Amino acid sequence: MNVSRLNFAHLPTPIEALPRLSEALSGARLLVKRDDQTGLAFGGNKTRKLEFLVAEARDQGAQTVISGGALQSNHCRQTAAAAARFGFKCILVLTGDEPKQPSANRLLDELFGAEIVHVADRNDRDRILQETFDRAAKKGMKPYLVPYGGSNATGALGYTFAMKELAEQNFDPDWIVFATSSGGTHAGLLLGQRMFGYNGKLLGISVDESEEWLKQHVSELASLASEKLGKRIEFTTDEVLVNADYCSAGYGALTEQEREAIHLFATCEGLLLDPVYTGRAAAGMINLIRKGFFKGDDAVLFLHTGGQPALFADQYANKI
Repeated sequence: MNVSRLNFAHLPTPIEALPRLSEALSGARLLVKRDDQTGLAFGGNKTRKLEFLVAEARDQGAQTVISGGALQSNHCRQTAAAAARFGFKCILVLTGDEPKQPSANRLLDELFGAEIVHVADRNDRDRILQETFDRAAKKGMKPYLVPYGGSNATGALGYTFAMKELAEQNFDPDWIVFATSSGGTHAGLLLGQRMFGYNGKLLGISVDESEEWLKQHVSELASLASEKLGKRIEFTTDEVLVNADYCSAGYGALTEQEREAIHLFATCEGLLLDPVYTGRAAAGMINLIRKGFFKGDDAVLFLHTGGQPALFADQYANKI
């Protein structure tokens, strides 16, 4: 394998049983893999991706890291922290008006020294992100573009090796359930399943994208990521399991299902979810348990991808 990696995540992340939540839902044996504890800037799944992305930026001689996301992006918070740690300038293109008083992830972006470019309309973000990159290049800032969610072939490798880590923890659950959106985590898990022999099923609960889009995107991304490790592995859409039944309210919209999931995890296990990603994925998992989707003796591993700082964002703090 000729792929660079910087080892700064706190790994392996622990696997914990959720006995009180399992009892409350009485439909499967629930466990959690604590990728909210990866260590960088309150942790989260993007830290695994950034071990590869920041290494690639360093290898290319970059001096500036540029990325984009929502105003309360967990990815951007961790990207800004990684840039600070390894001496890069960081520019973030965030969707949403500049707040009078920054809170949660947006506040942390500033603490890590990131320069913030605000975009009013999400449809303009990709264009302005590219313009920001081009402008930095012309100024000689040697920029490296980290894609939305860190979800390209390089970033996906973070979760390819998370599957190796899971195997080394001697745990082979029947299901792994997780939030899926930009597809990098999902694609990495899919590739890792093939490479390291995971025998269970991977179920992505969509946060905002359609089942059709995710199946196509994740299979293509997993195939691309495989090329970085050797011979290309061709993945098909049939190999990608997605449930998009829980995202009709739209990205970041807090519904009663997310509220219930957040409260159940908190009161049963003292475990905090976030209102956008893990809250929605947990809500989907809970609903599936109640509908009898899983067998009663199934071991279901919930991949906790982090995001808790968003609990303190102005738009959520008074609604949870």
